[in-house]
Amino acid sequence: MAAEQVTLSVDGREVQVAKGLGLVETAQQAGVEIPVFCYEPRLGAPVGACRMCLVEIEGMPKLQAGCTLTAQDGMVVKTAQTSPKAAHGQNATLEFILVNHPLDCPVCDKGGECPLQDLTFRYGPGATRMVFPKRTFDKPIPVSPLIALDRERCILCYRCTRFSENVAEDGQLVTLNRGSQSLIATFEDEPYRGHFSGNVIELCPVGALTSTQYRFEARPWEIQNVPTICGMCPVGCNISATTREGRVKRILSRNHPEVDEGWLCDKGRFAFSHLGARDRIAEPLRRVRRRGFEPVSWEAALDEVEAMLRRAGNRIVTALSGSETVEHAYGLAKLIRRGLGAHGALLPEELEPAVDRFRLPLSAIGEAEAIVVLGDVPVAERAPIVDLWIRKAVRAGAWTSMGVSDEVARRLGESERAIVIGSGVRSGELLQLADRVGLAGKAGSGIFQLPETANGRGVAQAWAAAADGETADPEPIGLLIVSGDEAAANPGVRALAERAEAVLAVTMFQALAVGWADLVLPGTSYLEREGTYVNLEGRLQRLRRAVIPPGPDELAWLSMLAERLGVELSPYPSLVFEELSGPLYGGIAYADVGERASLRPAHGTLDVPQPAPTPAQAEPSDGGLRLVAYRPLFSGPAVERTPELQFQRPLPQVEISASDAAARGIRQGDGLILRSNGTSVELRARIDRTLAGGVVRAPEEHAGGLVGHVVIEKQEASRT
Repeated sequence: MAAEQVTLSVDGREVQVAKGLGLVETAQQAGVEIPVFCYEPRLGAPVGACRMCLVEIEGMPKLQAGCTLTAQDGMVVKTAQTSPKAAHGQNATLEFILVNHPLDCPVCDKGGECPLQDLTFRYGPGATRMVFPKRTFDKPIPVSPLIALDRERCILCYRCTRFSENVAEDGQLVTLNRGSQSLIATFEDEPYRGHFSGNVIELCPVGALTSTQYRFEARPWEIQNVPTICGMCPVGCNISATTREGRVKRILSRNHPEVDEGWLCDKGRFAFSHLGARDRIAEPLRRVRRRGFEPVSWEAALDEVEAMLRRAGNRIVTALSGSETVEHAYGLAKLIRRGLGAHGALLPEELEPAVDRFRLPLSAIGEAEAIVVLGDVPVAERAPIVDLWIRKAVRAGAWTSMGVSDEVARRLGESERAIVIGSGVRSGELLQLADRVGLAGKAGSGIFQLPETANGRGVAQAWAAAADGETADPEPIGLLIVSGDEAAANPGVRALAERAEAVLAVTMFQALAVGWADLVLPGTSYLEREGTYVNLEGRLQRLRRAVIPPGPDELAWLSMLAERLGVELSPYPSLVFEELSGPLYGGIAYADVGERASLRPAHGTLDVPQPAPTPAQAEPSDGGLRLVAYRPLFSGPAVERTPELQFQRPLPQVEISASDAAARGIRQGDGLILRSNGTSVELRARIDRTLAGGVVRAPEEHAGGLVGHVVIEKQEASRT
C-alpha cells in the first residue's frame, strides 16, 4: 500500500513526500540542509538533544527542533538560510556548545573530519565573547583498551549511549549526573566489552571518543581511504581502509544499507594490526634437518613447489581456509586439478544449491515478522551483524524462537515475512523447515545459513567450477597443501599433515606452520588482495587492495607455477574472474562489481534433501547435558596478534539455560566442574535465558577438548 503523500514548503521550495517522513530528510529532498549533531536515524527515535537543527515553523511561536518533526500537509518550514530567527538560534546553540569546548583542533584526531568544526565555520560566531577559563578534565579516560574519552570535548549528543542502549543493547555506556554535570561513562567503570563498541568512535560528532590505535597516527591530508570489504566473517561488511605511507591505520564502516547498515564489529574494525605481527612471514621458509627452517628465494621456493607437485602427481589434498578470494581458489583448483589430475580437498563449507532459491538481503531480517534460529552456536559469535538485524526486528515487534516446535512452525507458515537462520546446522535442515512451512513464493521470507568462514561459499563455488572430472581422495597423501591461516590453525588439518609425505603451507605467520610444514610460503591478508568474495547472502562483492603485501600474492605465484606445468592461468584477478563469471555469476563484468554490490536475484531449484535418519539415543541416566563448544568471534590468528583486543577474548564461562540452572541449584557466577570420559574442566556459570534446555555452551578454548555429553557438578563454596 502506497504511503499517503503530502505537500509542504521548505525555504520557499515546494516538495512532495510521504506523510510522516522526518523533516531532516524532507529538507534534503528539497535541496536544503538542516544541520544536526545528535540526530542519527539508525539510533531510533530522535531526541532533540543538541538543538542544532532549530527551524521556524509557520504558525508556531517558538523555534522547533527540526529532527523531532515529521512532514505534514501544508507545513511551511524556514531554516537558518531564510529565517533570521532560526539563524540566531543556531548561532546561539553553537556558541553555547563551544563555551567549554577546547580549541585543540590542530592536535585532535577528529580535526579535518569533524562535524562540529565544519558547522562552526559555516554557522558559528567568528569570535568568542567568553573570557573565563574553560572547564577541563583528566584525559584521556580509558573507556576500554580500544577507546579513549576526552570529556571536555563531549557535547552531550548522546549518540554513544543511544547506540549502546538501542542498537547493541549492551547497556554498558551510560550518562552520569544531570545538567551541566552530565558525563559519559561505562557502567561501574568497567571496560566497554561489547562486540560492537568501536561504532561509538564513528558516531561521535566531535573528538570525544577516539580510537587508541589511530590516536595521533595520521592527519586527514596524509591518508587515503580504500573502499573494500571486511574479510573477518561471512557478513562481508563494507569498509574503508585508511592507509598512510603504505600501512593500514584504521578501518571505517562504509554503509551498505542491505548488508551492514553502517555498523562494524570490533574484530572487523580493530584486528587489522595483525598485518604487522612480529611473526609475519615475509619470505619463503624451507625445512632444513637439524637446523629448523631457513629463508629461501622465491625462485628456489617455486622450484621446490614444482618438485613437490610432480612427485605427488594426483595424490594431492588441499585444505582450504574459506578466506581465499574466488579467483585465488579457482586458480589453485585449476592448477592442481587440471594440471595434475588431483582432486582431494577439504572445503570449508557445505551448502545445498537450493538455498539460493530463498535468497534475500540481510536487511530483510530487520523487517521480518517472525525469525527462527536453528543451531546452538551464538549468532553474534559467527556473524555479528546478523545479531544486530535480529535485534532491530525484535524492537519493531517481530517474534523470535531459538528452536522449532509445531507451534513455531505454524506461526512461521502464517507470517508473510518469515526468516529462518541456521547457526551451526546444515543447510539441509533449513531447507526442510522452509519446505514444511511453505516459505517458497513469499517475497519477504527466506533462509540464511551462517558459515564459519568469510568466503566459504565463494571458495566452494570456485573449486567446483575448475573441476575436470571426479577422482577419489588419494591414499596415501603425497602432498598436503594448506591454504591460509584458518586451515593452518585447524587441529584436523594438523592431524592430516601427519599422514602426508610432504606438506606445503601458505600462511602469514610462522607460529602456524613452522614445526610441521616442509615448505612455507608467505600468505596475504584480505587487506592485501584484489578479487571477489561471496558473503552469506550469496552477494558477490569486490575486495580492493589497501596495502602491498611483503611478496607476490597467491595468484601471482600460482600463475608462475601454472606456466611450468602447462596450465594457462592469468596473474590478474580481473582476467581470472572473466573466465569463471559466466558459469558462476551470470557473466557479470569484473568492473561492474561496484563499491556497493547488488544482490543477485534468487534462483535455483526447490530440491529439498531428505532428512538423514537420526539414531535413537538413550536418555543419560546421570542427568548430564549436551556440551556445544563454539568458536568465538574474538579468536583466531588475527585476534591473537592484536594486543588491544585481548580483553575481548571470551571469559572462562559455560552458558546454561535458566531451566537447567534452576533444576540444579546453579546461580550466576557459580563455579562448575564439567566431566566427560575421565576429563574435567572448571568454568564459571553464566545463565542464558535464550538457550534451549538440555544444552550447555562454552568457547572452544575453554572447553578443554570436551564435546557431546557432559556431567555438571557444582563446586563447593564457589560463591563468596
